[in-house]
Amino acid sequence: MSEHAFDVIVVGAGPAGEVAAGHLAERGKRVALVERHLVGGECSFYACMPSKALLRPAEVLEEAARVPGAAQAITGRLDVQATLDRRDEVIHNLSDESQLPWLKERSIALFRERARLEGERRVRVGQDVLEARDAVVLAVGSGALMPPIPGLAEAGAWSNREITTAREAPESLVVLGGGVVGVEMAQAWASLGTRVSIVEGLERLIAREEPPASAELADALRNDGIEIRTGQKATAVTHDESGISVTLEDDSRLTGRRLLVAIGRKPHTADLGLETLGIDPAGYIEVDDHMRVPGHDWLYAVGDVNGRSLLTHSGKYQARVATENILGGALTARGDRGDAPRVIFTRPQIAAVGQTLAAARESGRHVHAVDVQTSANAGASFHGRNAAGTSRFVVDTERQVLVGVTFVGPEVAEFLHAATIAVSAQVPLSALAHAVAPFPTRSEVWLKFLEAYERDRGLSVYR
Repeated sequence: MSEHAFDVIVVGAGPAGEVAAGHLAERGKRVALVERHLVGGECSFYACMPSKALLRPAEVLEEAARVPGAAQAITGRLDVQATLDRRDEVIHNLSDESQLPWLKERSIALFRERARLEGERRVRVGQDVLEARDAVVLAVGSGALMPPIPGLAEAGAWSNREITTAREAPESLVVLGGGVVGVEMAQAWASLGTRVSIVEGLERLIAREEPPASAELADALRNDGIEIRTGQKATAVTHDESGISVTLEDDSRLTGRRLLVAIGRKPHTADLGLETLGIDPAGYIEVDDHMRVPGHDWLYAVGDVNGRSLLTHSGKYQARVATENILGGALTARGDRGDAPRVIFTRPQIAAVGQTLAAARESGRHVHAVDVQTSANAGASFHGRNAAGTSRFVVDTERQVLVGVTFVGPEVAEFLHAATIAVSAQVPLSALAHAVAPFPTRSEVWLKFLEAYERDRGLSVYR
């Protein structure tokens, strides 16, 4: 056994861990980065990036079909193998070789082993023990949650890892879970010829988002031939040579060659050695708004493992908060809670930030919602005829600021940062009114919102 001393040890080389390690190294700290699988993490290889690569071809084709001139050029269906080949390019064929020069340039020491805490500031990595002078940052992420459904463990069910890296389109697929992963993968593989069914225990898909967004997405999925069962839970799973059968609460059955389980995530904390510090290893790691673990001023947890916001961009933001505090600052996180910006890359896309109308009301706010058609402006005409989608703006009427925005429509992900600035900075409507939307662009959705709000409330926002 040998011991090595570093200023900071970062456990986990996903986006949050990479940001933490890179920022610290660039500020002169000697950093060790521990990753037992791939540098780049879940998002780069098994989630965000491959899923968007699978979704994008159908999105482009759908838009082209709405635009005269381009529509006449469409002569065939999507090329499944070309789509999968492009997916493999995006994830570098599950190789992280392209990531390694970035680490070397910053003199970050990479250890490819499982990490386990061994008391204060100490991390065992294989046969080595690393000791941190300043801090240890835990960025180990999360994995798919598998529920205790009878027969599921024996059925060879897929998680996000298998579905995003599948070598061919399965003939049929049953999806347990109507959240982000479930709806994205259902639509992606349906576009490649797979017969898909979705089972969601709640009464609607993507239940954390606005009801109109759920309804518009469900309509789109059904138009793609996807069967949707909401308000139903799976009670049993069986399998044989012909495939997998899922029994629902009403005793009906859905069958498919493959089964995807996408009902949630669990943190990778079980074998991390947290118990050596008196921390419960069974769930998310509690942190304060500095990303520090209470009672351990040297220990930080960022990304999915702390459970504050299971989004890649939230983890990267938390990593910057943590590193600024490790470097002697006193930075407090404000933008990573459950109302952080989020995008569902289906057709139509759903992009949201802040609170939904229902959540705002539950929190005691006096709010008013304005719904406008996302495509009801001149700029939208260039994205094709009859593009569906409603945008909802939730206004705190006492403070005259936005507390939530949801966009539904084609390629609305790029709308979201403007809304995030408006919500997070609490920009008054009277200031937003002077942020002129250029013509002819789809950003005139903001003008349509302000006009509708004035009509609804009988007031002028130009004050």
